[in-house]
Amino acid sequence: MRCDVAVLGGGPGGYTAAIRAAQLGAEVVCVEAEAELGGTCLRVGCIPTKAWVQTAHWLKAARESFEKLGIVVEDPELDFGAANEWKRRVVAQMTGGVATLFKANGVDWLHGRGRFTDANTLFVEGQEEVRFERAIVATGSFPIRPPIPGLDSRLCVDSTGLLSQTEVPRRLVILGGGIIGCEFASIFRHFGSEVTVIEMLDRVIPQEDEDASKELAKALGKSGVQLQLGKQCTGVEETGGGLTVRFGEGESVEADLMLVSVGRAPLVSDIGLDAAGVSYDTRKGIGTDDHRRTSQPHIYAVGDCAGYWQLAHTAFREGEVAAENACGHEAVMGSPAVPRPIYTDPEVAGVGLTEAEAREQYGDDVAVGRFPWVANARAVMQDETVGWVKSIHETRYGELLGIVIVGPHATDLIEAGVVALDSESTVETVADGMAPHPTLSEAIKEAGLVALGRAIHLPNRKPRA
Repeated sequence: MRCDVAVLGGGPGGYTAAIRAAQLGAEVVCVEAEAELGGTCLRVGCIPTKAWVQTAHWLKAARESFEKLGIVVEDPELDFGAANEWKRRVVAQMTGGVATLFKANGVDWLHGRGRFTDANTLFVEGQEEVRFERAIVATGSFPIRPPIPGLDSRLCVDSTGLLSQTEVPRRLVILGGGIIGCEFASIFRHFGSEVTVIEMLDRVIPQEDEDASKELAKALGKSGVQLQLGKQCTGVEETGGGLTVRFGEGESVEADLMLVSVGRAPLVSDIGLDAAGVSYDTRKGIGTDDHRRTSQPHIYAVGDCAGYWQLAHTAFREGEVAAENACGHEAVMGSPAVPRPIYTDPEVAGVGLTEAEAREQYGDDVAVGRFPWVANARAVMQDETVGWVKSIHETRYGELLGIVIVGPHATDLIEAGVVALDSESTVETVADGMAPHPTLSEAIKEAGLVALGRAIHLPNRKPRA
């Protein structure tokens, strides 16, 4: 089989690249080994996890808020089988949608495991060879499993294994307090599990704004999640159908299941990159330029395997850029404002610089405004007042540097910050814009007003310089 563009991997970066290349007139073949398209994100990552998030959200609302709002229900409880069926249906709809888009755009899907045999050939197990003019590598990433004694137990699972559970574990230990670990901690606490999070650093979601990290830790603790921060896991033992997890200085906790979520590594081994002449690092992934070109100019790489960001939405954009360049157009990634959504309870989202990053780069020329949800009418109506919106800007020219949100619908609201940063808005532009009332989006404007020392709905609130 011959084609103009071969895409290795059918996840967010791969299927986006394949569709975009086909739209530009290329003959495209996408090689994907799994039974469904969509990659980790659609099959065993973002989509099924967030389906459970929605179940957890409504379960919490039914237990804690419905009565306040005048809705009477009888002792809400979780039907985990029904929740799993809903998760399955959502995944099926999303993965099936990608297959439909492939057909509509004329993309050929070769089902099988592929690897390069030279710089212009892909061998696909159980299929024919694919000869291509240009290729796009989008093989994704895989969960890291650290060398801790006993972690090879069948009761120590990664996120894929946790998503496949048919019963809610009574006691769940989570190794890793990053995004994945904290999202599952929120979900399973609402599902009724006793949850313990073990994190070697001294705070959860350590890459995020420190105030957001503290707010989330406080909320997790209030919900009953046990946070063991600044402690390393030293070993795991199977004991009577369960686990004993050892950590810190002689501490331990009993569990029925353990989630190992300490990060993901780029999937670059055993796909023939050496045969294709593509340079890569097993830890950092495939090296690319701003056009997503690898060391072989006609081969591109996108998504988790290329090491820039491990986010589905960055993979989408990288796939578009790679496809356009592979088809003879000119496109670059540049320095886009990348949103950082975290689907915990409360939700956390950021874009641009954190406060610490802003102060490191701009020193004293930084002002910060924070607007709490308890002062927002829509949040009060929804009985979701935990958290705030933070606006960060430099004071010389008023350039907006970052927005951080903790609270209701943070992951949806952050798009306003993406647009503002990509358009190089000033904080005045955001603060003087007209926000619809009563909405959650007003809080973004209000945080800008606080940052400028012009707070209207907060008493005597001045910007934090």
